[in-house]
Amino acid sequence: MTEALILTELRGDGARRTGLVTLNRPKQLNALNDELMDQLGAALLAWDADDSVGCIVVTGSEKAFAAGADIAAMASKSFIEAYQGDFITRNWETMRRIRKPVIAAVAGFALGGGCELAMMCDFIIAADTARFGQPEIKLGIIPGAGGTQRLPRAVGKSKAMDLVLTGRMMDAAEAERAGLVSRVVPADKLLAEALAAGELICAMGGPSVMMAKECVNRAFESGLTDGVSYERRMFHALFATADQKEGMEAFLAKRKAVFKHA
Repeated sequence: MTEALILTELRGDGARRTGLVTLNRPKQLNALNDELMDQLGAALLAWDADDSVGCIVVTGSEKAFAAGADIAAMASKSFIEAYQGDFITRNWETMRRIRKPVIAAVAGFALGGGCELAMMCDFIIAADTARFGQPEIKLGIIPGAGGTQRLPRAVGKSKAMDLVLTGRMMDAAEAERAGLVSRVVPADKLLAEALAAGELICAMGGPSVMMAKECVNRAFESGLTDGVSYERRMFHALFATADQKEGMEAFLAKRKAVFKHA
């Protein structure tokens, strides 16, 4: 029987609920290995295809969101094993295929692959105990799951160079100042805060939520002119949805909108 390296449950009582994924390798501080990433990817894809799910939260333990990729599983790999086995690309990149919003709720260590996994999510809510870093340089390697690419986009070149080249950690307050995390909350309020954000997102119109995510992501992958053009097409397209009619009619009638996600 396959060991459950993630725990999953649905939260909320509205028409759409939030899928909660908890990384579950506590003895290894949630170190990320192939089996865990396979299970995480399968859960994300299943909820992405489930119309009753409007948002997903990924979290870890109080001690660690994820302390990094599993060094014991990597140490003996050769180049050809990593290359032919499509190491990291094969299963870590599943996160990029998810169209619904994914929130990272981070407490404790989010280092190396853990920091990279958090950055793959759409935004990060951090506990005041959170610690972020890319310490791969201390192992004679570099970040391999997007750390050298997503970190500069989040915090700028100078801060990213500092973290990647020295391997130092930054605390939650510095991460918020740098723009890596969207907000910092007390550790005992972390999950409640993330689930509350998920509940708000679930109450919005599904098509507009997915298109908004697409458009913001487009900002990091195209020039301004192309990005604005893409946004405009998505904006126009939403006028074909029932949710646009409901949202605007509810606003004019001074009542709460009841979206049908269509």
